[in-house]
Parts: sequence; C-alpha cells; structure tokens
Amino acid sequence: MKLESVFLMAVLIILVVSSSSAVAVQKVEASGTVYIRADGSIDPPTAPISTNDNITYTFTGNIKDSIVIDRNNTVIDGSGCTVEGAKTYGSKGIDLTGRSNVTVKNIDITAFWYGVCLNSSSSNSLEGNIMVNNVYGIGLDYSSNNSVSGNNITANNLYGIRLYSSSDNSVSRNNVTANNMVGIELSSYSSNNSVTGNDVANTYYGISFYYSSDNSVLHNNFVNNTWQVASEVSISIWDDGYPSGGNYWSDYNGTDANHDGIGDAAYVIDANNTDNYPLMAPYIIPEFPFRTLAWLFTTTLLVVTAYRKLDVLRKSYSRSVSNVE
Repeated sequence: MKLESVFLMAVLIILVVSSSSAVAVQKVEASGTVYIRADGSIDPPTAPISTNDNITYTFTGNIKDSIVIDRNNTVIDGSGCTVEGAKTYGSKGIDLTGRSNVTVKNIDITAFWYGVCLNSSSSNSLEGNIMVNNVYGIGLDYSSNNSVSGNNITANNLYGIRLYSSSDNSVSRNNVTANNMVGIELSSYSSNNSVTGNDVANTYYGISFYYSSDNSVLHNNFVNNTWQVASEVSISIWDDGYPSGGNYWSDYNGTDANHDGIGDAAYVIDANNTDNYPLMAPYIIPEFPFRTLAWLFTTTLLVVTAYRKLDVLRKSYSRSVSNVE
C-alpha cells in the first residue's frame, strides 16, 4: 500500500473517531427554574451549567424551564443547548431584570411567553441565539444601550423583536422571519434605536412604530411581508443618503436607469416616512454566526491535530524504512 494511501486512511479514521465521540455525548436535561445568583452560585447546583470563574457560565445540557440571571458582568453561553418552556402567560426563557453587562449567546429558546426578556436593563448583548415558537422572541422593556445581534428569530406567535419604552439600542444582523404579527416593533416612545442589516420576511407587518420617532432603519431587507411598515405618530430615518442607500423592499417597482444599485424614485411609506434611496437588490448581510466560528475553530483544530499525528507517523515510518535499508 502506498504511503499516501496510509496517510489518507489515518486522516479519515481520526476524523470519524472524533465525530463519533462528539455524537456519543448525550446532553442531560434539567427541569425547574435555574438561577445564576448575585453571588455567582448556580441554583440548583445540579443544573447543567458550569463555571470556572463565576463570569462565564456554559451549558452542559438542556433546561426545561426558565433561567433567571441575578448577576451582572457575566457571559451565558448555551453551547447550542435548548431552553424550553410550556408557553405559559408571562414566562421567560431568559430573564434579565435590572441587569447590566450580561452576554447571552448560542442558546435555542422555545415555547415561552418571552424567549428573552430585558426589563430595566442596560449594556447587555444577545447574540447568536435561536428563538422559535415563543409569543415574543425578544422583548426589551424600559431598557437602553443593549445589542441584539446575529440571532435567528422565527415562527413566534406575535412579535419577533419588540422594544417598549426602550431607547439607544442596536438591533442588527438578525434573521427575523415568519413571525405571525410583527417582525420588529418599536413602541411607547422608543427612540434613537438603530435597526440595521436585518432580514425581515414573511410576517404580517415587517416593522412597526407606535409613538416612537428618531430611529434609524438602514440596510435591512423587507421581503414578502403583508405590510412592510406600520407607523403611527412616528417619524424615522430610512436611508443613509447616496451612495450608501436605504433598505431593500421586495414590493418596490422603481427603475435604476444608471445601474448604481439605487432606485431612481423614492420608496414612500407614508406622508412622514420615506426611503429616498431604496436598494434595488437585497443588502448582503455578513453571515458569520458565532456557531459557525466555533465549528470552524473545532474543525481546524481537528485537522491540525491530525496533521501533527500523521507527521509523527510519517517521520517514524521514514526512520523505520531507513533502518531496514
């Protein structure tokens, strides 16, 4: 057998064994509300969450109830695990009340009233999560300076993302699709929020405003919503001038005579809201989610490890051949 064939077979064996080992690990499940207490402890201590420093809390299994975060300056990393509820009134998958500087990432959250609820909270980050089949995917109430980025928010009963009396927040690069009533809503004097680079599709109202002005809505893709925008007593900023442009609207029927990617005519929403520079094609949103990064890192590590092992085998083989000769 040729040496190259031996190396190829060794690579395949290492990768198959590594993959099989990962699949064989069974994630345990816990039921009952889980708390990250203010002192850093996990309650109950049997919950499938681990921490080495009382800062980063990593899931080791699925949880069949709510998680209440009582501690600031923490990272909650779901590692792709699921938090599942029973969609009871007022239930919250992740409860952030009065919190600051908390990151919640990589969690699949399903069947709650709120997938994640921020109440009177600031400077928090929700990134790379999946919200499916909740009543509200993500709710921000009386909260400011938070970031909602890179989440997949689909098939929720009412709202994908709702901001209520919440200002100075960033909502960016989210996939907000097939939510039954509203993709993204800003209401009750929510102002100075940035809604940028989101895919908002296949929902009754793509984005809605109620008594909420001075928000920036740029470079989003509004696709196949029954009504792209609903706006009541609200004036928003819909474009960034030329040539940066505004948003993509699937129902825009204007022309682009000079082929610069910007529509020749404005997209008129209502008397007070106009996208002066609508995009002729969907805005390309960077899609490099956190889980993809983790997968790429793990795969690269496996390949490097396999290469090093094979290099050792190759050198050992070469020495053996030399000795025989």
